[in-house]
Amino acid sequence: MLKLKRYLFIIIITLLTTHGISGEKRSGDGQEFIVTTEWLSKHLHDKNIVLIEIGSREDYDKRHLPCAVFMETKDISTPRGEGLTLQVPSMEKLIASFEKAGVSDNSRIILYYGNDWITPTTRFFLTLDYMGFGDKTSILDGGLPQWLKENREVTAKPTIEKRGNIKTARAHPDIIAGVDYVAQNVDNPALQIIDARTENYYSGADTNYTRPGHIKGATSIPFPSLTTDNEPYLFKSKEELKKIFDNANPNNSKNIICYCHIGQQATLVYFIGSYLGYNMKLYDGSYQEWDKKADLPVMGAVKRK
Repeated sequence: MLKLKRYLFIIIITLLTTHGISGEKRSGDGQEFIVTTEWLSKHLHDKNIVLIEIGSREDYDKRHLPCAVFMETKDISTPRGEGLTLQVPSMEKLIASFEKAGVSDNSRIILYYGNDWITPTTRFFLTLDYMGFGDKTSILDGGLPQWLKENREVTAKPTIEKRGNIKTARAHPDIIAGVDYVAQNVDNPALQIIDARTENYYSGADTNYTRPGHIKGATSIPFPSLTTDNEPYLFKSKEELKKIFDNANPNNSKNIICYCHIGQQATLVYFIGSYLGYNMKLYDGSYQEWDKKADLPVMGAVKRK
């Protein structure tokens, strides 16, 4: 009996070690949500690495990391004038866009931002997570500004694009919350709604909206609070980030819906929440959509003068 108990104990420990107990959505093969410049410099030319810069084309053409390809938000969103300002498009479009960038089923995808394009970069992470590729994707801490600060190699030479081959991507609509789902859960203590806009918009003190304020029940995590204050912007430590989420989550819920203006700033909250092990959803319509529906509850509004 003693030997059997010891055997079971070893099996349990092995499973915990292999699969992790932190709640992080990782496969156990060493992949991380956030990678450092030091790590990337050692793995830059690994066979399966696909390095993607998000920023402006003009900046990319001037200098970018060796082997990096360029993508922009229009590659991963519905065309302007069709639906919301930012909205996840069809899987066919997403697969075509990422295959063009060189992504395949076995790729290790590293996203990085030029200048301060942090939230467009986390929007890419959300999109890849929606495709089922979140566990293959990381973001470079500090992006291009940190890489340049350390005097690491950059180039203006165009990267020869090698078309990828994606067969395993499947839509995961459960990470996108629709307006009806949010409305049904404004009073749900098992689910926390978080507003990622800056405090002036959350309070309603400064806004161009018809109904200034925030969604009923929402707490505030301003997206800039998740990174350091000065460029190059780095993600705060895990301990600091956990404290920020704890303060905004009074019921200690593992389930979080985040939103902002149009579904971009909130993807930084989505990314960090995923990193910390929360079950995250993005309200893609965000306040742009909520504001237009007069029957939906708004709090914190102040009268305009």
